[in-house]
Formats: sequence, structure tokens, C-alpha cells
Amino acid sequence: MSDPKQAARWRVWGPYLSERAWGTVREDYSADGSAWTYFTHDMARSRTYRWNEDGIGGICDEEQILCFAPAFWNGHDPILKERMFGLTNQEGNHGEDVKELWFYLDNTPSHSYMKMVYRYPHAEFPYRQLVEINRHRGLDQPEYELADTGVFAENAFFDITLEYAKREPGVILFRCTAKNCGKNPAVLHVLPTLWFRNTWSWGAVPGKEPVIRWHHPNNPRQSVLHAQRLDNRSLYLYALEPLETLFTFNETNRKKLWGASNTHPAVKDAFHDFLIGGQHDALHAEPWGTKVAPHYQLRLAPGATQQIMIVLSENSLDNAFDHFEELFTRRIAEADAFYADMLPKSCNPQVRPVQRQAMAGLLWSKQFYNYDVTTWLHGDSADKPPAQRLSGRNHHWPHFKAHDVIIMPDKWEYPWFAGWDWAFHCLTMAYVDIELAKQQLELVCSERFQNLSGELPAYEWSFDDVNPPVQALATWRVYNSDKRRRNGQGDLAFLERMYHKLLLNFVWWVNRKDSHGRNVFEGGFLGLDNISVFDRSRPLPVGQALEQADATGWMGLFCLNMMTIGMELSQHDPVYSHLALKFLDHFVAISSAINAADNSATSLWDPDDGFYYDTITSSAMAAPIPLRLRSQVGLIPLLAVQILEKSWFDKLPAFRDRWDSEVIKRAIGSDSISCTWSADKSHCLLGIPSKERLQRALLRVVDENEFLSPYGLRSLSRYHRDNPYILSFDHQQWEVRYEPAESRSGVFGGNSNWRGPIWFPTAYLLITALRTYHRFYGDSLTLPWPGRPNDRINLLELSEEIARRMISIFLPDAKGHRPVFGDQALFRDNPLWKDMVLFHEYFNGDNGAGLGASHQTGWTALVVQLVDYVTRNYTHTGG
Repeated sequence: MSDPKQAARWRVWGPYLSERAWGTVREDYSADGSAWTYFTHDMARSRTYRWNEDGIGGICDEEQILCFAPAFWNGHDPILKERMFGLTNQEGNHGEDVKELWFYLDNTPSHSYMKMVYRYPHAEFPYRQLVEINRHRGLDQPEYELADTGVFAENAFFDITLEYAKREPGVILFRCTAKNCGKNPAVLHVLPTLWFRNTWSWGAVPGKEPVIRWHHPNNPRQSVLHAQRLDNRSLYLYALEPLETLFTFNETNRKKLWGASNTHPAVKDAFHDFLIGGQHDALHAEPWGTKVAPHYQLRLAPGATQQIMIVLSENSLDNAFDHFEELFTRRIAEADAFYADMLPKSCNPQVRPVQRQAMAGLLWSKQFYNYDVTTWLHGDSADKPPAQRLSGRNHHWPHFKAHDVIIMPDKWEYPWFAGWDWAFHCLTMAYVDIELAKQQLELVCSERFQNLSGELPAYEWSFDDVNPPVQALATWRVYNSDKRRRNGQGDLAFLERMYHKLLLNFVWWVNRKDSHGRNVFEGGFLGLDNISVFDRSRPLPVGQALEQADATGWMGLFCLNMMTIGMELSQHDPVYSHLALKFLDHFVAISSAINAADNSATSLWDPDDGFYYDTITSSAMAAPIPLRLRSQVGLIPLLAVQILEKSWFDKLPAFRDRWDSEVIKRAIGSDSISCTWSADKSHCLLGIPSKERLQRALLRVVDENEFLSPYGLRSLSRYHRDNPYILSFDHQQWEVRYEPAESRSGVFGGNSNWRGPIWFPTAYLLITALRTYHRFYGDSLTLPWPGRPNDRINLLELSEEIARRMISIFLPDAKGHRPVFGDQALFRDNPLWKDMVLFHEYFNGDNGAGLGASHQTGWTALVVQLVDYVTRNYTHTGG
């Protein structure tokens, strides 16, 4: 949409409702920060949320004043299905894990059309079985999944398709299509629920409450509800032919939870008590409340389908259901046309739905995120938290105040932003919504998020943790993507605003993460969880430091991105050329340090292995101790590469003069920085590894017994399967083995693993770096072709080979099986399941099976870009 105001109106309502609000940091008011036990799934149906709401395939407005989502009951479950069930970090043998099956199938940037499928068993949902079996499984065993319980045998489930279509910005149509896929008749109760987020209960005196009232319909076949907000704005819900309409209040059932008196005549879990417990008096007897639902009872014969139709409108409608089906047909056709333009018509037809579903998942992952740290730390007037909280989690971030729609990694497992994930979300979002991508990048660097020190928040479990500084990279690439769309006219105002915020972040990094001032960096956690020998978030003994190849590589990349942005801005304002010079100096210093002479106190290059390694240093040590663990940590320095055009030097005399200075010439002459001009002197390559070191490191990448998997790039070399790395240090011993699947250690909660599996973000960055190297080196740098030792492969071909292998995770193989499903027979063999693709957090390094969070689109939506690269044979140029 060309009109920003109109576009904003279309985005007021969207899929911004989380899939999990319980067990989050925001809802935790305990003394010891035990978020998972303070507010559990079992409490969630009875206890009001303080900060945000959740539901199944739901929507809300951008401030989450009003929420809408369906609830279900199969007649057998002990609880009403209002939210997705999963295990807590303590219950799962590999940490928290959702135990439901749903699939995002379609979505558009304006949310004019959205579609997802939820699959609900006929039989009683095996809550207890899932908890008990997973609780007793060890780290060396696979997770026990819902499909393993047998509840989907003989297709005994409801296939529930949830669709939304916007007639206009303030009119939303909802279509719920339920199909009985089994061989026996079955009954499904559906409650399309409209409710207000509770914003009135937290002061010393309860505030005025909004209300949803039954509204007399013009049509006796309809139930009409009128939601009146406190600002007097309205929303009407039109339901066609419900069995009845239920009313209650979004208030905590204090009597059930704590034996105290309730404040309202009906409470949050009233619909549960009414349906499952048969308690008619649980409902509010009067036709009004703050949580309301039409009730449908669908009796479905085998193979039968029934449909529920709802209309939500900001204004009263006389004929709400006119042209209902026609509108869905039109919106679906528009979505088809929109996505048809993303790929050439000649592309593999199996690839199109993968790219579209990945994009749908990213758009469905937008969530309203509400967190005011000062208010949270001090608690509410009516319910003061323990004093320990004032010195506990996130107390260094009192300025943090979020009340925003954010692209989340996964709305169940990670219903909170993660700093570096967010940057990758923006890279993919730029394909379909460039303005949102820019807005999200500015949000994370806004004064409400960024610390006064310049630090950017990591994630709500610990804002102080350190993630890779990839925001500058995302800014530069999103800017260039936008510039191409604007026919070469970049959004300089956006770039300039981001640059100033990123300068603060860079200064924080230099001051805090280079403890010895030697231009090699510690970094700590850096988002790669258990990739190192030990927990990198914990400090080493006094006087010792872990010099990290990845932290130093990330900083080299940060410098190049900031230098390049500075050069772009200086084309329009020469003052920025001096900042570009500063980042050139920083990059030269970093590259000189990491590539220093052998046995130097700062060198992270191992000439014997031809690889970059972390080292432990101390003034008491004769020489640094290299940690010869071959992981992606040693590949991160390869990402720091940029091609500089001669025209930039011609336009910026100060930059050219600095380039010709003795300091830069000395660094280039010592081979401690890669700086090579093309034969025609039209451009030069600036990077951390020399051509020879790059080639040696990449020999590990193309080796299928090391990093190269049939399905992408392993995070740890397979060499360590039979050759574990053992470190004896400080009277302790650590061992790391190649683990292609789930983690066998409990580090960082045990729910992720960087010791072998395939992860999309780092592999994506290497793919784009390889394309940059190829643009300069061409066929002068080749490697053995994987599996074909007599053939050679250039770096562009290698980048495409890695991308194709990663894409193949989601495509049917020769037997029609998708590797992402692993050995799950339900998905592999059942035609009702075989095309329901999930985009996991990470993937088995040997067989490509999906692992970790099951809806991480999220950064796994980077497959959208990989498909584009391979299909269009697009050569990345750093933009």
C-alpha cells in the first residue's frame, strides 16, 4: 500500500495474540525468578494475566485492548482447550516444549487474509502421559511427542481450519471449518471468544471496567455482542446461529486458586466449569461481562465438515454476513497473486509452498509485547512483590518499556524477543513489508529499549546477556533492499537514525567486551548457547580471559557494516566520512590482532589446523591456550568481508588519504589484514582472512566428515564424533562430542544445541559471505566439490550447494519423505500430514530432522531468502 496511514489502518488488527503467556518472565512475581512454576498452564485458565493474553490462532488489536480466539472441547478432555499445552523447562527432558500440532499456512503483510490449521484429537488429550513420560526420560533420549501417544491413530482427530479475511480495516470475517477425519461420529464444541485484556485490576483501587453486552439483533438467526472500550470505541461481534451465548468476567478465580473471595459474580474459568463441570451457575446470569463467547456444538459424521461464521466490526452492520464467502474467495486470490510474484514461474513447484508457508509463519509470529520493567520490579499497588526482585532479574533496565507489536521467534516457546533473532526476522520481513522491517530495527534501538550505556537488550530472561551485534548488518541490508525498490533512492533518514544508535552500541562493545584493550573480544554467551567447552556466560578465574574467535569476528563484521554505512551517508553529508575512517581503523586493529603472528597473545589463527579458535589468556601464562574445538565459532571471522568500490575512494578524499597512510599500509604489508585490489583497480576486497587462510578454513566446510551435512552446515565438526575435544584446565576437565540432535547437557536450559545441528542464521551469513568472496575471487579460488574429489567448486557454487541442501530439509525426497519429519511415521506416511511443514529452531546434523521449537519462523524463515537466491541465481553483494 502506497499510503502509510491507510497501511497502518489495515494493520491495527492482526495475529498479535501470543500462544503462551503463562510461564513467562513478565508474569513472574516470585522472589527467586522461578517463572515456570509461579504461573503454570494449569493456573492459566483460572488466573488473570497481568501483561498480555494468549489463545489458539487468535487476533487482537495492536494495543491488545480486545482479543478474539476460539476455544474447543471434544467432550472428553478434563479442561477446555483455550491455549496450547506444553511442558515447562523442568518437565521436558530437553527443556520446555509445546505438545500440540498446528500449522501456519497463509498470511499477508496487512493480514487481509490469514489461515492456520489446528489438529485436535477425538480422544482425551494425554496431558498426564506427556508430562510423566518426558519427565522420566534422560538427556540421551528423544522427546516424547503428541504423535507418539497414538491419539491420532486411524485419523481420529478434528482438522480445524481457522481463517480470517478483512473486508476493510475495521471489519474482520472469521471462518472456522471443522472436519471429522476419523471413522466414527464425533462432537466438537467451539467457543469463538471475545474478551478484554484486564487493564483495570492493578491499581490501589480497581479502575473502571469496559463491558461486552448482548445487543439485540435485527436477525433472529444471529447473536450480536457489543464491546464498549473505556475510550468509547466499539467492536461488534456477529455470530450466526450459535447454540447459546456465554458471559463471564476476565477475573481471577481467587476461591479456586487460593481459597479467597472472588471479586466478581463470574470469573475467567467460567466457560470451563460450565462445559466440563456442568456448573450453570458459574456463568454470569446477566447478558454482559468482559469475556463472552457464542457456543457451538458440532455433531460431525465421519468425513463430515461444518463451518462457523463470525464477523467483527468497529461499526454496527445491518447485513454482516452478506457476501461472506465471496470475500474469502477474493482475499485468497489476492494472496495467491501476491506470492506468485515472489518466485519465477519456472521454479520447482515443490518450493513455492515452502517459501509461502515460511513467510506465513513469520507473519503469524507478530505478537503484542507488553513489559514495563520499573512497574514490574516494584509491583502493583494491590499486590506488592518480594523485596528480592529489586536486585534481581533485569533490575539494570528500569528504563525498558515495551508496548509494541514485535516479530517473535516462536509464539509458544519464545514468546519474547531475542536480540539477534530479531535482526534476522527483519531481513526476511523486508521481502514483503519493508516498512515494518525498518520500524522493527528502529524499535530495538529506541530509547525505550536501548540502555543508556549503549547496550541492546538480549531477551527477557536476562537483558544483560550478550547477543551477536548483527543489527548493523540487518540495517545495511534492509536499507539496500529498500533502495532497490525505490529505484536507487535509499531511505537516508532511516539509515542516519539507525547509525547514531548503533554508534552507541559499538562504543559499549569496545568498552565492555575488550577487557585488555587488545582488539580481541570476550562477548560471553553470544547466542550460541552450548557451542563452547564451558558456559561462556560465567567468568573465568580472576586474571584469566576467554578470547573468542566469534566475538572478535562479529566485531570485525560490525566494523565493516558501520564503515560502509558511514561511507554511504558521507555521499550526502561529508561529516560521516570521519566516522567511516574510525571504523576502518577499528577493523584494521581487530584484523591485525586476530591474525597476529603465531604465539602472539592475541592471535586466534592456528596455522597447523588452518582454523580460528578461542583462546584462554592470562598474564601468568607463557602463551595462550587454544581451545581446538572445530565449531562455527571458528567460521565467524570469515563473515567479516566487504568489497569497496574505487568510486567511494574518489568521492571521499579523506578516506583515500587514510587508506594510503602508513598505519594501513603497514597492516596490509604484514598480511594481518586481507586487502586485495582487483586487477583493474576498480574495487578491492577487505576482510579478516587472507585468501590462503580463507581457503584452508573452507576445506573444513566442504568436508562431509566435518561441517558439510547433506542438509546444510553443521554447527560443530563431525570430526568430534569419534575424536571428542577434552580440555583439562583449572583443576577441571571438560569434554565435547559431536551431537547431531538434542543436547545431552543441561547448559542454557538444555532446550537447544549448537554442538552439531544445523542452524539457519549462521549458515545464511556464511552463504552470503561466500557470494561476496566469489564476486571478487571468481574462479581463482576453488575447492574440492563435496563427494566429487576430482572436481572443483567455486565459492558461488558452494554457497548455492549449501543453500540447496538446507532447502531440501523441507522438500519431499525420492520416496516422498520430507527430512524435516525425521522418523515420525505420522508425517512421513499419512497423506493427511505429509504436506504440513513445520519450521523448527534447528535440525539434525545428519538426517535433517526438525528439533527444538517447532514454529521458529523466526529465523528459520530465512529459507525464504535461500529459495530466492537459488531460484534466481542471485549474487549477493553485501546489500
